[in-house]
Amino acid sequence: MSSTPLALFVGMPGLSLSADEIAFFRETNPYGLFLFRRNLEEPDQIRAMVDQFRDAVGRADAPVYIDQEGGRVQRLNNGNWPLFRALGDFGALAMKDMEAAKRALKLSTLAMGSMLSELKLGSGTTPVIDLQLKGMHEVIGGRAFSDDPEVVTELGRIVVEAMLAVGSMPIIKHIPGYGRVTVDPHLELPTISTPLETLFASDFKPFLALKHAPWAMVAHVIYSEIDPATVASVSAPVCDFIRTRMGYDGVLISDCVTMEALSGSWASRVAGVLDAGYDIALHSQGTLADSEAAAKAARPLSVDTLVRLKRADAMLGEKRVDVAKTHEEVEAIFNTFNMARKA
Repeated sequence: MSSTPLALFVGMPGLSLSADEIAFFRETNPYGLFLFRRNLEEPDQIRAMVDQFRDAVGRADAPVYIDQEGGRVQRLNNGNWPLFRALGDFGALAMKDMEAAKRALKLSTLAMGSMLSELKLGSGTTPVIDLQLKGMHEVIGGRAFSDDPEVVTELGRIVVEAMLAVGSMPIIKHIPGYGRVTVDPHLELPTISTPLETLFASDFKPFLALKHAPWAMVAHVIYSEIDPATVASVSAPVCDFIRTRMGYDGVLISDCVTMEALSGSWASRVAGVLDAGYDIALHSQGTLADSEAAAKAARPLSVDTLVRLKRADAMLGEKRVDVAKTHEEVEAIFNTFNMARKA
């Protein structure tokens, strides 16, 4: 096993790691493990699986991440944990009372982040700071706060800061902006042809304002004004655009490479992400054989990536809150305004 981890997150199908899966992790040493609902049954089981992975790769701090935004994208949703509101709910509350929305969002984020940290899960890959634009595909929809970049920025900043406070890594997504997609990139390849001047004045603004965030997830979209021929997540010109024109120097991870917006083998997709200059490829779906194929195309984390990761980890705090009590406080705020949950 290489002493430097591979620039790769992989997923596994079960509630625990098999002997073959442990051997794979021990031999290849991927940087992290990404879990889904299929892997998340109850607290002790989750912590045991995290420990299995960390023992296998020989790193006590090896990251294990999930999708836990709130609303329809939350993997801890089988009744053993509180259900958290969609980010769009907080944006809607902001239209009525911005200060109430900010307080509710901070409390909700502290509760969610504390819950993740207690489970040894290092991130919920949130917040979504794309714009919630009318007439676009619902793949974003209520996952985003608002169509107003100023509101998105203000609320997104709260999530970033509160997640860091409780030791959960915030990941802003989907840089440089997903709000204008008209098809679902899980199934098809979207193209955004909006002029850069417009994007800088709208979609890009939250990412520019929150470029201090430690991690960002890259979209599977063609931005025809930047690179008309290549999907952003495997495009060197888009990676350079994010680094130079947008000034983002945090960790850049791809969205999951198994999405249908990309084409080619798992190996070619992973190689494409890393060849483009991004820090880490995410291959979160599939079997052990799929993860083995992805790992063959990965390479050790670069020196620059290791610096970014160290800088990001140094930002994590150790605060914790009472999850159930704090979640109740959030619901009390919404009840004051008689606001039901959105889908």
